[in-house]
Amino acid sequence: MADAYPTYETILIRKEGPVDWVTLNRPDMLNAINPTLTAELQDYFGRLYTDQTVRIVVLKGAGRAFCAGLDLKHRESTTENSSGGVVAGLRTQRAISEIVMKMRRCPQAIISLIHGPACGGGFAFALASDIRIAGESARMNAAFIRIGLSACDIGVSYFLPRLVGVSVASELMLTGRFINADRALRVGLVSEVVADDKLEEAARPYLDEMLTTSPLGLRLTKECLNMSVDAGSLEAAVAMEDRNQILASQTNDFKEGIAAFLQKRKPSFTNS
Repeated sequence: MADAYPTYETILIRKEGPVDWVTLNRPDMLNAINPTLTAELQDYFGRLYTDQTVRIVVLKGAGRAFCAGLDLKHRESTTENSSGGVVAGLRTQRAISEIVMKMRRCPQAIISLIHGPACGGGFAFALASDIRIAGESARMNAAFIRIGLSACDIGVSYFLPRLVGVSVASELMLTGRFINADRALRVGLVSEVVADDKLEEAARPYLDEMLTTSPLGLRLTKECLNMSVDAGSLEAAVAMEDRNQILASQTNDFKEGIAAFLQKRKPSFTNS
């Protein structure tokens, strides 16, 4: 079990059994990314790697937005990015990029509930999640290219073409244009679209179904999906699948799962 989580300034964590409801909490700035939010998201997702008590994370934004991307007003008010040179700039850049890498490394399933703007880094956070549910107001884009940067940032060039294909990814990244909720659903970027005030309600069936799985089975499934996306061959993917199935089949939870199936009852998994 991981150490107790600190009280964060820019994210709120509501614990609901094995589910963490995590809210980006800078609503007056549309949850834009500043150094404090960066450090706290890094700390939170980093701790999850060894936290066996959390099985699912639901990520959302307070106020009118999921996350509007980098806090440009804060950036302009500091000297690190304007005069710190390449070393300081790369340090800041990598600090934000590490968040999405930690999101993918952590074994917990991550569901993002997206409403309003999800731009730049906010778009990256949504893409790095395992499941995305959009509110009707959701508008997402690779905003970086609109401010003189490349659209290839914070993992977007990795995640987006894998989710929607190279053609749609190229369109969105080369233009920086927004994709709304309805089109995001059509191209498979999100699983469903609901009214903004129904987002938490829409997440509940996903939580209920994932919580009926064994803890190890859920963790190994996310791990294997990650590996299979980049597998060099069918053989490499199957080797990972075979390894995971043999590991899972040695657990008490597998025996319980079989017994529950035969007895037509809900399994009671113990993560053992």
